[in-house]
Amino acid sequence: MRSSLLPLALALFATATLTGCPSPESCPDPGASAGTGAAAWSVVRDENNLPGVVLSVWGPDPGQVFIAGGPLGNSGSDALAMHYRCGEWKDLSPGGSETFWWVSGKGAEDVWFVGEKGRIAHFDGTSMTDVASGVTATLWGAFAFSPTDAWAVGGTPDAAAGTPNDIVLHYDGSAWKQEQLPGAPLGVALFKVWGTSADDLFVVGERGTIWHRTKAGWVFEGGDPLLVKSRLFTVNGCASDDVYAVGGESVLHRDAKGWSKVNVSLGNQVNGVACGPPGSAALVGFGGLKQRLVDGQWKNEFDSEPYSDLHATWADGQGVFWAAGGDFLSAPKAGARRKGVVARFGPPL
Repeated sequence: MRSSLLPLALALFATATLTGCPSPESCPDPGASAGTGAAAWSVVRDENNLPGVVLSVWGPDPGQVFIAGGPLGNSGSDALAMHYRCGEWKDLSPGGSETFWWVSGKGAEDVWFVGEKGRIAHFDGTSMTDVASGVTATLWGAFAFSPTDAWAVGGTPDAAAGTPNDIVLHYDGSAWKQEQLPGAPLGVALFKVWGTSADDLFVVGERGTIWHRTKAGWVFEGGDPLLVKSRLFTVNGCASDDVYAVGGESVLHRDAKGWSKVNVSLGNQVNGVACGPPGSAALVGFGGLKQRLVDGQWKNEFDSEPYSDLHATWADGQGVFWAAGGDFLSAPKAGARRKGVVARFGPPL
């Protein structure tokens, strides 16, 4: 009997050797593959298994996500950077006390984390490495098109004149360099960046600021008090003529004609937005605000967990939305660990 099983064992060993572990790109979304149960919001991780507040979530494909955050001034804790893949979470152990405010990349081996005091770190699929940014202000957002084309934005909110602001950084594959915006400095913090290419790039920030980088250069598209007066915290889209910008009580949409207000009744102030498959999007904000665009109507899902403040959301392109948040408003407290939360809308994991 043993001799008859030997060829089978050798065949299985050869198959395992040739195929190895599934690559990050081939790992399916566990929820989508399970196919059991209706899609709904659920808490994936919370203060019981998170080392700090979570401020951003992003993934290179439906089977995995990266999350970013940290202590936000609470001494005794390090920055937070974690990777979820095929049902398992891994702490990337970035070290340092500077909280990461955003994560973005072009693949599981090309991921950028940006945050406090101009901190930028890169994950190459194996380890985290800090990279010089050349600035000291907080970097609130980042977006990457390729290993030689990534962007980051930042500044100091509500700052006095002369404080570092209007910060736009570009990575060309060798170093991060500051890009000058046209005209006199606006003196505003820039919070997020998103685009379809380097020649179709959107940046949003304080006082309703909207910059659009085109082939001809930077164009200012914000500042209309009839359109928006509040800060714009996040920009995200599906295409150049399908872009959302949100912040406070403002939800804007850009189509081929330009920017306009979105007719949506918000239950609270909004912080994040993500554009999903055609005709879908998600908003998240304070007090557990979660609203999804379904068949042309905004569906309010306040009654689903989590109920804590949410800062950001990300769409996997297949109908699943992730959200990140926790305690990112309270004043720093020495030795205390901030509560964090990661949530997901989709079939059960």
